Amino acid sequence: MLPELKIAQLRHFVWVAELKGFHAAAEKAHRTQPAISLSIKDLENKLGESLFEKRNAKAANAELTPFGKHFMPQAKELIAHHDRIAQDMTLMANHKTGHLRLASVPSIASRMLPEILSKFIENAPDLHISFYDDNAGAVLNMVENQQVDFGIASLWHAHEHSDKTFTPIWEDQIGVVCRVDHPLARRKTLHWETLREHRLISNGTSRLLQDTEAEPLLGDSQFYISNMISLVAMLEAGMGITTLPWFAFPEESTKLKFIPLTSPSVIRQIGIVQMSNKSLTPAADSLVKFILEHAQQSE
Repeated sequence: MLPELKIAQLRHFVWVAELKGFHAAAEKAHRTQPAISLSIKDLENKLGESLFEKRNAKAANAELTPFGKHFMPQAKELIAHHDRIAQDMTLMANHKTGHLRLASVPSIASRMLPEILSKFIENAPDLHISFYDDNAGAVLNMVENQQVDFGIASLWHAHEHSDKTFTPIWEDQIGVVCRVDHPLARRKTLHWETLREHRLISNGTSRLLQDTEAEPLLGDSQFYISNMISLVAMLEAGMGITTLPWFAFPEESTKLKFIPLTSPSVIRQIGIVQMSNKSLTPAADSLVKFILEHAQQSE
């Protein structure tokens, strides 16, 4: 049976050898000299050989035996390997290293996450982050397939996702987006039936109208555009109107207008989505807590 070597005993051995004495090693270890002597003796018993020459009153310095000289670099290597692993695991537990994977719907990815992630990585310079930007359905699929540690999305029809945990964080209202010179742009609020008089473009968030009185609009849409950049281009060109959550509205556009849909009033909830039976990595758990704290401070 191989001996189980304790790191503390290896440190004591190296310190005695390098400092040339048990007393100096005891001071460095914040232990008594007898305690260091017992530690070295136990290590020698495990190895089956003496590490230091026998001392006498005239020999104050501790001298290594031939076996001790051979063991010295091995002991240092073991200590260094132990310390590297301990440091890596400590850093990972404190989300300062490792690899974090997350996915988010585009609206939160562009509106919220740039500030959140930039602050989060200030204390985690060695943390690698893979970030995926996609619609809610794709985000949920990535969570299910464990391609990401967690997702940020809305959980529509939550009863269909009993295997997931949803923590709501943000909410926004559904509205109508049209050109600033469109007849609807002069309105402050809108009823869903008013929209049927105009060309409708549906998109990835249009499903939020399901199970509401505005659901017939989904069948009225002449176009479906999934990509946000293309959708904005078509809206700015005057091809039609669409419904979008407020966070998804392109604020930088000078050609488009957002009008709240008040009949019905549809509110979208967005939050953290993760598998119920899977624990988060330390880095992912730290980011989730950081996002929650940031959201509370922003309220």
